[in-house]
Amino acid sequence: MTATSLLFRDDAYARSCTATVLGVTPEGGVILDRTVFYAQGGGQPGDVGVILRSNAETVDVMNTVYGSDRSQIMHLVGSEAASRFAPGENIELQLDWERRFKRMRVHTALHLLSVVLPYPVTGGAIGDGDGRLDFDIPDAGLDKADLTDKLNALIAQDAPVTDRWITDEELDANPGLVKTMSVKPPRGSGRVRLVEIEGIDLQPCGGTHVRRTGEIGQAVITDIEKKGKQNRRVRLSLID
Repeated sequence: MTATSLLFRDDAYARSCTATVLGVTPEGGVILDRTVFYAQGGGQPGDVGVILRSNAETVDVMNTVYGSDRSQIMHLVGSEAASRFAPGENIELQLDWERRFKRMRVHTALHLLSVVLPYPVTGGAIGDGDGRLDFDIPDAGLDKADLTDKLNALIAQDAPVTDRWITDEELDANPGLVKTMSVKPPRGSGRVRLVEIEGIDLQPCGGTHVRRTGEIGQAVITDIEKKGKQNRRVRLSLID
């Protein structure tokens, strides 16, 4: 089985690519040999956009998800549309960049929020311009204005955001890198991707991020919810 090459891992700013159809699935997915579309996972939604066929047909991609063995990615277009694709067909993928870039900004902002609130993370979600993290916090008393000021101070540092890979064994030797209790770093390939915000944060993550924190723009903490005795849900939104 040919694996899908994950171009978004090498360049999160790539908006399009050419690719070859490997096959289609009963779920209405088109499997390609390469993609710039992020596949749903880790709290980040799958990308949407369009597939341009050689006959000039434009097919909407409604979601992007991993296949059962996670080596291939399915671009979900619906069963009827998928049936029109043939293995070996050459196509072009075009990403809904505006939506993706908002998610990149939010995802990076959530990494910074985990620095502002250095507690175990029990869950999270990324939206189109907003997001949230759930924290295991034994005591409340959180202030939205104070958290907003601290978050924007980190954003204003305009720190570079980079990634690198370490082995599973290196991660095992540094368990403090993992902040999330509910979502564990993907294992099995022998290596784990780390995302570093220079001088601020370092943690395993497979998502897409901006190149510098300044690209996030200003953000605001919009709500703090009590979700249990020791669980607090903190929501943020991009201002622009």
